[in-house]
Amino acid sequence: MKPPRIMLAGLYHETHTFLEGVTRWSDFETAAGPDMLKRRGDASPTDGFLEVAERHGWEVVPTFHAQVQPSAIVEDAAFESYWSELAPRATLALAAGIDAIYLVLHGAMATETMRDTEGELLSRLRALPGGGTVPIFGVLDLHGNISPRMCRLANGLVMYRENPHTDARAAAVRGAELLARCLETKRLPRMLWCRPPVMWAPPGTGTHADPMRALEQYALKLEGNPDIWACNIAGGYSFADTPDTGVSLSIVTTLPEELAKAALLGGAQLAWTLREKGVIRYAPVDEVVRSLDLAAAREPVILVEPSDNIGGGAPGDGTGILRSLLKYQVPRSLVVIADPISVKALAGAVPGEKRALQIGGRGSRLDAGPVPAEASFVSRTDGKFVLEDKQSHMASMGGVNVDMGPSAVVRIGGTTVLLTSRKTAPFDLGQLRSQGIEPKDFAVIGVKAAIAHKRAYDRISQTSHYVETPGPCSSNLPTFPWRQVRRPVFPLDPIERPEFRFS
Repeated sequence: MKPPRIMLAGLYHETHTFLEGVTRWSDFETAAGPDMLKRRGDASPTDGFLEVAERHGWEVVPTFHAQVQPSAIVEDAAFESYWSELAPRATLALAAGIDAIYLVLHGAMATETMRDTEGELLSRLRALPGGGTVPIFGVLDLHGNISPRMCRLANGLVMYRENPHTDARAAAVRGAELLARCLETKRLPRMLWCRPPVMWAPPGTGTHADPMRALEQYALKLEGNPDIWACNIAGGYSFADTPDTGVSLSIVTTLPEELAKAALLGGAQLAWTLREKGVIRYAPVDEVVRSLDLAAAREPVILVEPSDNIGGGAPGDGTGILRSLLKYQVPRSLVVIADPISVKALAGAVPGEKRALQIGGRGSRLDAGPVPAEASFVSRTDGKFVLEDKQSHMASMGGVNVDMGPSAVVRIGGTTVLLTSRKTAPFDLGQLRSQGIEPKDFAVIGVKAAIAHKRAYDRISQTSHYVETPGPCSSNLPTFPWRQVRRPVFPLDPIERPEFRFS
């Protein structure tokens, strides 16, 4: 008997529609055909699928994968370029005969005219000759803005359960094992979807606390029913202006529709009940820094800056924390700024040499602009490093090998600044240690994140403070110029009687 043939494809981007600029096709990293199989062993979701394929003896038919870290809205032409690469490969695979399709997706990609890009991708795959009936399974990020269209066209998309995303690879394994179950039992599940009228900013979607903790527990209870193959809790990605932005629940099931809807409704009602717990408020950075008592600090104090959250699409060059550290002359302090211009300005510098720099502040109109500083050069590297933690949130974004681009370390008074050429999310301590920086040696560390840093930094810190700074990933959602999101929705609107939508 011939082994099952499974077509593999991927498209991964989290789109911040309120950022300036666009994301072009040239910004994407791509892999075609057999090159996709090189991800085996890199701890990514693709690696998770490939492990299951090996275990079950599947013949993998790799087609095309494209990804780029979170950034501005994607040009329509970029998606069409992706499709022009995938479509002929997928057509050939379908013509030769495949038993299923497995997709590695994010779930919150948006282009200039397609705000449900994953739904569009699924629709186009279904329209290919032979694509209308083939089972489609895959994996999604917990921050996907899941649409009813996606669930109508797929059979078994499985989301990460954890935020930070320590289980991205494991989620891909779960999705692939559901595919194996489908092939072995000849039972084809379907997906159903429900959305409560709720949006939460990223800091409110950590699974270490409610509301997400309670919702994930609800999902696990539902999965005790053998006819509910998987239950997904989507925290949503609230910096994308789309009709489907926000919290949603979906299940992979063989239950009758009415029973499936009842299961979804219970979770949606729970999300509504817990809606206020997903709203996080914090003080201005100067207020927090001014009040720090470092005399008794034995471990680093972490200043978390969600407004410049790199994992949420922000440019990573915000100057809010840096300005405050310099203003209050905080000793043994550390920040990381994405600033290729300053890195280039340090060309030829020797350790101890001082150079005048204009640091950061170019990526968002909300920022006060570059910080002028007389900086003492410490060191430089090529910026490449390997994750210390293979379950790092960063592994979900691209595996264990990370490239920050040419990087340099400088000191300004008591503040150390790591300058990188590429914005790099602070999800793994290997980022610092690879540059000769031991994070435990610092009293204060600024982190451009919302939740995903916690797995790395909570282990070494005494305490953390969320701080308000100017930036494009503010948690104050009503301040954004919403046009396409479905209304009414909490916290943008007053709602007396919530409506729960179903697919």
